[in-house]
Amino acid sequence: MTTATVSLPRLSPSRRRTASRAPRHLVRVSPIRTDADLAAAQHRMEALWGAKPGTPAGDELDVLGALVSTYEATNHPVPHTGGVGALRALMDGNGLGQSDLPEIGNQSVVSQILSGRRQMNIRQVKALAARFRMPAGAFIA
Repeated sequence: MTTATVSLPRLSPSRRRTASRAPRHLVRVSPIRTDADLAAAQHRMEALWGAKPGTPAGDELDVLGALVSTYEATNHPVPHTGGVGALRALMDGNGLGQSDLPEIGNQSVVSQILSGRRQMNIRQVKALAARFRMPAGAFIA
């Protein structure tokens, strides 16, 4: 287990008395260095899900969440696919074809957008954002 030393700011005497009475929890976690460590941390997070904030279990969940987020951002970044990529992913994920998107136009218009021959206009972006309950920015390149 890796340990770290943290320097805390100096407290006034009255704040020191209050701080000394505060409950203290030690959260024992290990760094996430491999995908196996990641899987173990995610499994532990599932077991802790729903823990109340400020409890030892809640603190452990917070720390694990931060570690998992950092590891995933560093080792498994999600590429920004732009508006067309987001639309394709949503269509695939929801089993939709080009003719299933009347919000943005007929099948021909959808085909042109997906092939990159045409860009989505603001009306189409707003309609897709409303339909899929996503921010409009997800559909902008």
